[in-house]
Amino acid sequence: MARRIAIFIGSLTLIIAAVFAINYMLVQRSLSTLLDSDTRNKGITALAYYDYLLNPRSLVFDLQVVSSTNSPADIFRVLLQFAASQKDRDYETVKLSFKGQTKFLLKGSYFKTLGVEFETQNPLYTMRTLPENVIKPDGTAAFGTWTGGWLGVFGKQMEDFIEFHKQWYINDLTKAGS
Repeated sequence: MARRIAIFIGSLTLIIAAVFAINYMLVQRSLSTLLDSDTRNKGITALAYYDYLLNPRSLVFDLQVVSSTNSPADIFRVLLQFAASQKDRDYETVKLSFKGQTKFLLKGSYFKTLGVEFETQNPLYTMRTLPENVIKPDGTAAFGTWTGGWLGVFGKQMEDFIEFHKQWYINDLTKAGS
């Protein structure tokens, strides 16, 4: 009986190690590499893994640390760099989390578009239009789509961009610092 338990525990350990290794090799390694390769990313720590470590159709981008010297533009750049590193993969959903808590979702097709267009799209355009593509965890739109004169629309889109970052991680950082 003790031998069977030992074999079971050994097998379970191997399976768990394999799951972590797969997540590291397929998603975390590229995120770690891009964080380390760009000095502007100093102060940002993030994890990337499959949802529940087992669902390769759903990716989690989980911010862990954001230093006081990092701006929303820095976090946005890392998200875009990561999307570019994953552009050859298809996901149904990408969860945007902070310290393990899912705050928002992106459709996998939109995340792929961010990655494909990373080198060619004007980052200001991507910054302005990101919030209208963000979904709350309950499946509803997190932000609206603005219409009207370009200056007014631009201003509202940038307000939404900042509010997105506040809701994603800044508000939690502010509470932690209090």
